[in-house]
Amino acid sequence: MAEQRSERGSRPIAASQRPTGGDKAIAAKKQYFRRKKVCRFCVDKIDDINYKDTRMIGSFISERGKITPRRITGVCAPHQRRLAEAIKQARNIALLPYAAAF
Repeated sequence: MAEQRSERGSRPIAASQRPTGGDKAIAAKKQYFRRKKVCRFCVDKIDDINYKDTRMIGSFISERGKITPRRITGVCAPHQRRLAEAIKQARNIALLPYAAAF
């Protein structure tokens, strides 16, 4: 069986690095249209993000207690900054947990 060698001829190519033609299969797959995420606060015209509103703020915290990033929630940058401050204030006075309860 003939060993495949790289262009330089120094080492054999690993099986995982050999071209398989899989790139063509990926390009042929149907791509789904992803809707642009819009800021929930801008749509509802909410300017004041209150740290006491734990139900609303709690939806922007993951199960583990982390603040969910903008790219996931779709919140604009100014509102994300205000939201992070409100979450930190609520954590500081024990309205929200710092970490998830196990």
